[in-house]
Amino acid sequence: MPTAATSQPPRTITPAELATAVKMFRESRKWSQEQLAEIARISTRTVQRLENGKPSELDTRRAIARAFEFKDIDVLNKPFSIPTAEELESARQEFEREHITLDAHPLTNGRQLAGLAESHSLDLCTPGFEMDREPAEAFAALVDYFHDYRDCADLYGEVRKLDICDELQGYIDTLSASGVSLRYATRKVRLGLHVNTDAQPFEASVVCMVTYPVGQEPAQFAAPRKFKLG
Repeated sequence: MPTAATSQPPRTITPAELATAVKMFRESRKWSQEQLAEIARISTRTVQRLENGKPSELDTRRAIARAFEFKDIDVLNKPFSIPTAEELESARQEFEREHITLDAHPLTNGRQLAGLAESHSLDLCTPGFEMDREPAEAFAALVDYFHDYRDCADLYGEVRKLDICDELQGYIDTLSASGVSLRYATRKVRLGLHVNTDAQPFEASVVCMVTYPVGQEPAQFAAPRKFKLG
């Protein structure tokens, strides 16, 4: 009776196998080759050569491992058990079970961002690539300001809200001048309170905001299906 395929004995991954794995990980995250190159801080041409099965250098494979947030940046340089096609498909299905694909919309002005703060009770804001210090600080400041306004927007008068829109616009303009674009998506989630098992789950609205290099914005991005508080 035939048995299910199992992983092979540990060995170094071949260029062709690395090409398949990198493409699968990239596409599961809804990244283009250009976005992977930006996140890994390598050239798009290098990503293209890698995904075409061409040999790559140790530092390139380390950069790819960092981009995919592998705990061991040398995992692609070491002998390891090569997963079977079934195991790769299982990993893809697990990623899709744990993530949801959302349509990405441009976020270009402060009034738009203020409206998102007023109409959503939760958020998930994260960089989509590694930014330099100045734009990283601008994005962190924007997120902090967004949180502060979201938590007390109902206390502001209409005139003060115009000032809020202008201040949010300033952060967006700073990011744009640094080559950083914002994309957002919205979704509904159901939340339960662990401290009270008798309480019924309730619905909450979430806005997801992600940074991308200008000109490399995706039409969609993946976000975790489960939303954790705190």
